[in-house]
This record gives sequence, C-alpha cells and structure tokens, in this order.
Amino acid sequence: MAMDVINPATGEEVNRFQEMGPKQAVQAIEQAHQAYESWRKVPFAERAKLMKRAAQILRENAKAYAELMAVEMGKVVREGRAEVEKCALVCDYYADHAQAMLNSEPVVSDAGKSFVAFQPLGVVLAVMPWNFPFWQVFRFAAPALMAGNAGVLKHASNVPGCALAIEEVFRQAGFPAELFRALLVGSRQVDALIEHRFIKAVTLTGSTPAGRAVAGKAGKMLKKTVLELGGSDPYLILEDADLEQAAATCATSRLINAGQSCISAKRFIVVEPVRERFEALFVEHMRAKKMGDPLDEGSDLGPQARVDLRDELHAQVQRSIKLGAKRLLGGEVPQGPGAFYPPTVLTEVKKGMPAYDEELFGPVAALISAADEADAIHVANDSAFGLGAAVFTRDLARGERIATEELEAGSCFVNAFVKSDPRLPFGGIKESGYGRELSHYGIREFVNVKTVYIK
Repeated sequence: MAMDVINPATGEEVNRFQEMGPKQAVQAIEQAHQAYESWRKVPFAERAKLMKRAAQILRENAKAYAELMAVEMGKVVREGRAEVEKCALVCDYYADHAQAMLNSEPVVSDAGKSFVAFQPLGVVLAVMPWNFPFWQVFRFAAPALMAGNAGVLKHASNVPGCALAIEEVFRQAGFPAELFRALLVGSRQVDALIEHRFIKAVTLTGSTPAGRAVAGKAGKMLKKTVLELGGSDPYLILEDADLEQAAATCATSRLINAGQSCISAKRFIVVEPVRERFEALFVEHMRAKKMGDPLDEGSDLGPQARVDLRDELHAQVQRSIKLGAKRLLGGEVPQGPGAFYPPTVLTEVKKGMPAYDEELFGPVAALISAADEADAIHVANDSAFGLGAAVFTRDLARGERIATEELEAGSCFVNAFVKSDPRLPFGGIKESGYGRELSHYGIREFVNVKTVYIK
C-alpha cells in the first residue's frame, strides 16, 4: 500500500512512499534488537559524541528540514527552523547530562553494599504524530538512545519523509545503522508491533483515543508505556493581569503551529471585570497574524495538516455557534485550494459546547467568562484534560499559589505560555496521559531501575 504525501497548502500530491509489509517491520525490529545488544555496552562518552554529531547535522540542515515539514504538514518555515534547533538542543542536553542522570545511586541498608542501578530495557517503539514531526521524535529518541536503548518509529502516515530524514540523521551521525529505524507502516500494524517480543516499551504522543488503544494493547502484553495525549489548556486572565502582555502571549500560544499543538492555549478564562478589554486586545492580536503559504517567510500560520482535520474543526465551531457562542473573528472556510482555516475567536462559550468540552486542534480560541478567581479555577479544572495551564496576574505570589496548588495539569506557567523544555519534565494527567518526557524524569522512564544488594 502506498503512502501519499499531500501538500496541505495546495492539495497536490508531492510524494509517494511504499508502506512496509509485516515481514519488513519485524525484520527491522529484530535488527534494532541486535544493534541494542552491542549499543548498551558502549560507554556514555562515545554515545555523547555521536549525539553531539546528530545535533550538528540537524543545525546544518535546518533549512531543508523546515521546508520538508512545510510541504508534508504545513508548518511555516520560520517555526520549522525553530523546531529543528530545539531538536538539536535536546540532543546536546542529553549528551551532556545522561551519564550523571543514570549514575548508580548508593543506598544505606543492612547490606555490606547496596545501590540502585539504571540500565536500558531494549527496543522502544515510538508512535508519533504529525504536528511536530521532528521534535516529538527527538524528545523521545535522544534520552532513549543515550540510556542505551534502541528505537523504532511508527510516524504519522502523512509525514513519511520526516520519518526517513530523522532515521538518516542518526545514521549520518555514526550511530549503528539499525539502532534507530523508521517503520513506514499504517496504524493497523501497531498492535502487531507491540506484540513483538523485542519491543520492551511503547511511547505515544497523539489523541486520547489513540492512547487508549495503545495502552490497552501494551497493558495486555505487560509493556511499559508513556502517553502524551490531547489537551484543552486553560489560561486564566485575572483582574490584576497586564492585559496587553496577556493578550499578546495568549494569541501567540493559540496560533503556534496553526493551533495544532496539544499544549497551545485553547480556553481563555477571563474574570468579568476585565473581560471586555481583554477580548478587544486579544481579537486585535489574533487578527494581526498573517495566514499564508508555509514556505513564505512572512507567514505567521500555514494550513491545517489535512482537509479532513480542517473540516472537523469547522464543524466544532459551527456546533458551538449553534449552541449560543458568538463569533468575534474568523470562523469561515476560505475559498481556494488547501486546508487553510483562519484565526478564529469565539466568546460566550459555555459548558456543553464543543469549544468548552472538546479539544480544538486548530487556530480557534474559546473565551469563557468567570466571576472571580475561584470561579476561573473551577472552570479551568472542569475538563477531561490536564496537560498544561497558565495564569496571568501581576501578583507573582498569587500566580505561584494558583499554579502550584490549584490547577490540575502537568505543566503550569505564570505570565507565560506553556512550552516544553529539555530541562523540565513534560507530560499530563487525566485524559492527557501519564508518564513524563524530558529532564531526568524522562530518561528514567525507559530504564530498569535495578536494586543491587551485596551482603
């Protein structure tokens, strides 16, 4: 079966790849396992040297990789280059710190000597999405490989070129040729991959339904999983917020990657005393963003990744309006080719509307009014999701208290938009998943935490 690559900005087919058959996929897994048996014994210093080289290759080819992302899934090239640089940063970070993160830890016990050792598991299967086609992969691959594991990648079917380019980065850097493999397979083959005896763990970034399916299969096979799933991140704008700064930050967050980000701001919960002023400022910033060709340096946002995804988003907007939401900006499908959808702002959003209850995976903002701080916190937590959240206030102690003690999310920011950082753990709670990526928490997800006791 062929994997057709459709440019979401033009609707034209730009490439075609042949899907791997089950035998080819199994062979790749077995070869990755063989490579792991040797790789796990390679000293950290040698692993780090190769990972540093991977970072260098990424930086040298940032323009080409950004253009590849633009053509395959519509990311504007400016954001694509930034994504590649972030991948290089995570490679450098784990090259510099993996050994210290995985050094054995002595423990005082009744033994003559006892300690905790951290050892690799084997081949890790990564099921990754199209929205950050390089970053999502490298934030798993850099720590996994530095820990001594091997990796096989089942990437989204609309970004096969990105998958193969990432595989080539590791090969060019000097990693064993079969240690990291891109498996060009469809979703129907994932269950069989998880079942393979050499797959020791699974990491998935994607939708909540996809997470349920993978977790269910992995659970039956008793294999460790890390899941980073959907989100409907709430941003609280309190009465003492710097409204200009908040509006600009919120608009930027909502439109990153044309709104196709699990951790972009989606629900803007504004206390009533400043609602009208914030709405006006926010609409102004959203309107100023330029939608256009993702290969154009002047574009702020490109198309949605696929026409069907754009149409699903528009249906959510229409249903919300039918139920009483008011449209302040956008909300109409543009004429012409491609999967474009404009920056859109809905207000008077209430519980029971898709804009309140569901994830809006595109450039659509839901403005929700709250009576006061307590009501805003209640609305923020009134969600099945728990990935990220933010609060805007000039009182930093107040913001810290709300972020630390009140908001139900894996990452809570004050006066800034939520983002991932190699130095900080990243992941969600509730239907946004479990487990953590990045920092020392991430590299320890796919190791054997082994007790050693010597009498």
